Amino acid sequence: MTRSATFLLECLLGAGMRDVVAVEPATGGVAALAGIATRRGGPPVFVKAFADPPADDVFVAEAEGLAALRQLGGVVTPEVVLADRDLLVLSLLRPRPHSETFWEQFAHVLARLHTSTTQPRFGWHRDNWLGRRRQVNTWEDDGFAFFAQHRLLRWLGEPRVEAALDPGDRAALERLCDRLPDLLPDRPACLTHGDLWAQNILAAPDGRPALIDPAVSYTWAEVDLAHVWSTAPPPEAHRFFEVYAELTSLDRDWRNRMPIVQLRQHLAVLAQFDDDWGAADQIRATLAPFRTRG
Repeated sequence: MTRSATFLLECLLGAGMRDVVAVEPATGGVAALAGIATRRGGPPVFVKAFADPPADDVFVAEAEGLAALRQLGGVVTPEVVLADRDLLVLSLLRPRPHSETFWEQFAHVLARLHTSTTQPRFGWHRDNWLGRRRQVNTWEDDGFAFFAQHRLLRWLGEPRVEAALDPGDRAALERLCDRLPDLLPDRPACLTHGDLWAQNILAAPDGRPALIDPAVSYTWAEVDLAHVWSTAPPPEAHRFFEVYAELTSLDRDWRNRMPIVQLRQHLAVLAQFDDDWGAADQIRATLAPFRTRG
């Protein structure tokens, strides 16, 4: 058993799950340790933990996000078996199938989430977590102010971001934030998953699309759309975008907005990981038109 699997097994036994007999490491996550636990008296479960939790409420907030997606937006999410300071245990989902039909179904799921939960205010009743960093969800009436302050400029104080972006980059980001009302449409807030890359899209036992690892808040629907669009979706996902656009009456310019909306996620990645998977380059490319010349 690997060191991470041994650690997860010890966490499970310490939390009172005495029927767990083994843990196999799971792949795909980048922030926490994860595995699949085999039990004597029940079905296997998914388990996630931090060796050094960034805060006491990380997994409690995540469990709350899963419940919100399910109860408010009708999204399939795993059952929460246990959520405390050290550990999150969930019912086991299936890998998503490699089919266009699945992605078309997911377009309907995401469109229903976004169109059925609209409201005027932006934020959430508590902060939650995007990986190992706090996601600030202070309520705002103005979506542009919310996105600028709590989704973009919020990252400038992070040490890795300060090291990667020069003063011209930071000034360009501030100029972009000032111009957000000219660059993005004025849309209402809706409940969003908040960390919607392909690894967080799975399938329920009956094959329906299901979501994990949320960082929920009420903000623009295009925060979720941009994340799927910008993180190398598989070829079979091409119909997802067409169907989602039809269901939500997206205008034709939505693709042009994706780099600006996805700045939020690129900044979060840059803040947390030594290997930023090209995030710094993407940020600079998006900010290039907002740098002063001369």
